[in-house]
Amino acid sequence: MTDLIIQGINGRMGHTLVEKISARSDCRIVAGVDQKAGQIGDIPVYASLEDLPEAKGIVIDFTSPAGTVHAAQFCAAHGMPCVLCSTGLSKEDEAVVEQASEKVPVFRSANMSVGINVLIELARRATKLFDGEFDIEIVEKHHHNKLDAPSGTALMIANAINEEAGGKYEYVYDRHAVRQKRGAQELGISSVRGGGIVGDHDVL
Repeated sequence: MTDLIIQGINGRMGHTLVEKISARSDCRIVAGVDQKAGQIGDIPVYASLEDLPEAKGIVIDFTSPAGTVHAAQFCAAHGMPCVLCSTGLSKEDEAVVEQASEKVPVFRSANMSVGINVLIELARRATKLFDGEFDIEIVEKHHHNKLDAPSGTALMIANAINEEAGGKYEYVYDRHAVRQKRGAQELGISSVRGGGIVGDHDVL
C-alpha cells in the first residue's frame, strides 16, 4: 500500500484526487495539506507539510509555484518522492525542482491527462512530417479563475513542437501592438479565460 499526501487537497484537483484514489486498493491518502486545516472524511488536513506527524509517503502537489517549490524542498530534505503538477513556475523555481530531483524521485508535469500527452506526441510527429512548411498557432481556453497565462499545458505543447523543430520558433503571445506580416518562425500562443472551462487546447 502506497501512502499519499495531497498538498492542495481543498482545491478542484485535490477533490478529484480524493474521489479517484478512494476507489483504489493499492494506495491511500494518509494526509492532506492546505491553508484551511481540518478534516475531509477520515483524512486529516494540515496547514503545512511541516505539521505532518510523520514525513513519510509520496507528496502530490496541486497548488501554486510557491507551493511547488516548498514541496520540492521539503521532500528533498526528508527523502520523500514527489509529484509536482502546478504550472507557472519561473526559471528559478524550475532550478529548485531540478536540484530536488538529484536527491529524491520527482515526477513533474503541467498536465497529467492522457489525451493531452497524446496530442503532444501527435504535434511532434506532425512537426517532423511537414518539416516546418506551415504556420503553427496554439489556442488554449480555461475558466476565469485560472491565474497563469498561457497555460503550462500550452507551453508543454509549444516546447515539444519547438524541440522537434530544432528550437527555431519564437513564441508570440500578443500581436495587437505589432503591425507587420506574420513571421515564418513565429509560434503563436493565445489564451482565453471565461466561465467554467476546465481546459481546451487546440493546435492549428
